[in-house]
Amino acid sequence: MASLDISSFLAPGRRAHLVGIGGVSMAPLAEVLHGAGLIITGSDMRQSATVEHLQSLGIHVTVGQSAENLGDAELVIRTAAAHDDNPEIAGARARGIPVFERAQAWGAIMRKYKNALCVSGTHGKTTTTSMCTHVIMAAGLDPTVMIGGTLPMLGAGHRVGHGDTIILESCEYCNSFLSFFPTIAVILNVDADHLDFFKDLEDVEHSFRAFADLVPEQTGLIIANRDDQNTMTTLFGETRPIMTFGLSEGDVHAANLSYDKGLPTFDIICRGDPFAHVKLQVPGEHNVRNALAAAAAAIALGVNPQAVEKGLGAFRGAGRRFEKKGAYQGADVYDDYAHHPSEVKALLSTAMGLGYDRVICAFQPHTYSRTKALFREFTEVLSLPTITLLAEIYAAREDNDLGISSKDLCEKIPGSEYFPTLKALTARLRELARPGDLILTVGAGDIYTVGENLVKEE
Repeated sequence: MASLDISSFLAPGRRAHLVGIGGVSMAPLAEVLHGAGLIITGSDMRQSATVEHLQSLGIHVTVGQSAENLGDAELVIRTAAAHDDNPEIAGARARGIPVFERAQAWGAIMRKYKNALCVSGTHGKTTTTSMCTHVIMAAGLDPTVMIGGTLPMLGAGHRVGHGDTIILESCEYCNSFLSFFPTIAVILNVDADHLDFFKDLEDVEHSFRAFADLVPEQTGLIIANRDDQNTMTTLFGETRPIMTFGLSEGDVHAANLSYDKGLPTFDIICRGDPFAHVKLQVPGEHNVRNALAAAAAAIALGVNPQAVEKGLGAFRGAGRRFEKKGAYQGADVYDDYAHHPSEVKALLSTAMGLGYDRVICAFQPHTYSRTKALFREFTEVLSLPTITLLAEIYAAREDNDLGISSKDLCEKIPGSEYFPTLKALTARLRELARPGDLILTVGAGDIYTVGENLVKEE
């Protein structure tokens, strides 16, 4: 069944059932397929605004999961969270209905677009995909978009357009991006992460090289970070066309870079010639690199400099990416999704340069395997803030077979404090907060609720 090509099923009038239809990349998939004339049904574990939106389009969505929900489905597409023991997956297999992965469906869809811009990298994918969306919307190209987070401009993480360009955040976890068909593949960086799936850095590099090799040999383009040694190692010997970007070197790079209250202004140089002048509304050197990657993608698509300037200038961040939540007792409260040491370091280095009296970082590690594998790196970067508060590790998809706790990190980070519950951590922030402070809630779990609750108390 796995050898079946999903493309032959994605035709008007065919019946597709989506398991976990309310998910961040399942809902836009449902919309795109519905718009293409397929008869879509789906199920999700809870009612949500996303589910209500899909229902308003005429898509039948059932809350709760049961084999009976399959109805007359000719194929099933599942979210990564739906395993083989899910009643609908088991029911489909019992009836001989083919089951496909979400990434396979997106891969088949992007083949219908002239331009498929796929943004990959261990860090910065959501921000860069969002920047690309701003720029390509400013150019009037009416793209279809799939982002792994909320983009305020869209009011969602997706957009169904009618142009010939599709923009997708492309994740390496479980090799899902190897189901894609990029015409332009962006590689922001390559780092050792998701070590519950990959064996080591070399294994991650192998996966990114396979992704780059999906680009058509003559007509495709790889956009790569010249400043990232692992990316350059990954692409060594690559024969497909490559456009590099970098802070001061590369086909596309920055010049005359300056900062005003942490916000960068710079010129974009393309192959020796001035291309655009950009003032970003998001802080930090890492966002300069993200913007350069987005500019390189725009240049590859033939977008004019004015649209690049307008699109990047209007971008104020994606949801949970240095997102301002409000204020508490005179302290500014921000939230960020950073959960790998490299991301946390970029965030904290930026935050420490913004002129606050104190930077208080409330960090929640994400998964036991990542905390264990990158333990030393976490202890180093979490020593940067004025005060570090540690929440217990967010388990996500794992069981704690490693016997590791945030308490272990706390013992190695001078002056840090450990809290077994978010409630206890929140109480400590109440005691600490004062005017002139920056309070950062950091992590990919539910740590963001701490900042939201504090702000609500004001």
